[in-house]
Amino acid sequence: MPGLTAPASYSDEPPRHPALKINSKEPFNAEPHRSALVSSYITPVDFFYKRNHGPIPIVDDLSRYSVSITGIVNKNVQLSMADIRSLPKYDVTATLQCAGNRRTAMSKVRKVRGVGWDISALGNATWGGAKLSDVLELVGIPKLSSVTSLGGKHVEFVSVDRCKEEKGGPYKASIPLKQATDPEADVLLAYEMNGETLNRDHGYPLRVVVPGVIGARSVKWLDSINIIEEECQGFFVQKDYKMFPPSVDWDNINWSTRRPQMDFPVQSAICTLEDVDVIKEGKARIAGYAVSGGGRGIERVDISVDGGKTWVEAHRYQKSNVPYISDGPQSDKWAWVLFEATLDVPANAEIVAKAVDSAANVQPEKVEDVWNLRGILNTSWHRIKIQNSSCVGRSKM
Repeated sequence: MPGLTAPASYSDEPPRHPALKINSKEPFNAEPHRSALVSSYITPVDFFYKRNHGPIPIVDDLSRYSVSITGIVNKNVQLSMADIRSLPKYDVTATLQCAGNRRTAMSKVRKVRGVGWDISALGNATWGGAKLSDVLELVGIPKLSSVTSLGGKHVEFVSVDRCKEEKGGPYKASIPLKQATDPEADVLLAYEMNGETLNRDHGYPLRVVVPGVIGARSVKWLDSINIIEEECQGFFVQKDYKMFPPSVDWDNINWSTRRPQMDFPVQSAICTLEDVDVIKEGKARIAGYAVSGGGRGIERVDISVDGGKTWVEAHRYQKSNVPYISDGPQSDKWAWVLFEATLDVPANAEIVAKAVDSAANVQPEKVEDVWNLRGILNTSWHRIKIQNSSCVGRSKM
């Protein structure tokens, strides 16, 4: 693309916050410490997880940057940033979550492949940009279309980003046309994040944001949009990010037997304590996040200090001074919910969190039940094992 170059090496990476936990350097994949996640409802850009498949592309001339819309359309269109900015701007608060969030805990059951994420491969931001439904009208595709007059049923996003999984080709993904043309789905071509211009790590100058869906579909560094008849045939749609049962391993996998993962399931995690932590016996603040896909709200977060025998409902909140109601008009339907509870924690407690969404979906109890060879969608109960400081002190005497 004119105006864009992808560096051949990792010699020109952007600066990152030193507090990030680096899971891999080349490509750069990192997450914040879990305690940083619950310090604010909106995740600061510096502490938003970084997920990459190759070197970060560079835009060296924004005036020459454009996005093409091609495929099964009557006429191909080239859109400049000025064209996109001329469309109505929307701000959408949405949580993006990597499908591999909490993979490390799953790997303790059986080996899995993928970046070793802890519980912080997600973040909540306010994205600003044009709605994809408005953009597609520019090529004659009406809102709320399931199929175009020429037979297009899917919208493919192609990145400038080159990756080894695509044998040096571009990263790409797709969503159904029905979702892309629905204004209520809030799919954006975003050029702002938290009120500021996107930075390089997060897709400058333009990225896709698909709320409620695993992060792999929110393509960064957008190069082109293709209207296609079948879903994207790229690696990350056809041979990755699919949910297989525990019985499937690398010697018997058949990728074609599963649909590409889209919505993420209901999820929660405790952020104020490590998975194995030492605290004094007595009252402790237990706080974290809960989120569900598809625009479903969080109906309840339950906390247990006895491994799941008894439960206490946690307080849920999003914005300050606005009571959170699951699926309420004042709530951000695509965003996470923060929770907190102050409880008496007995000696050697096992603290557990589980969330229930507005469709009454609940997190599965055991990670063994959702184990899969790629280590995605670990939404099992989050468990914290407590060793009380008094007991630890006596053990060392």
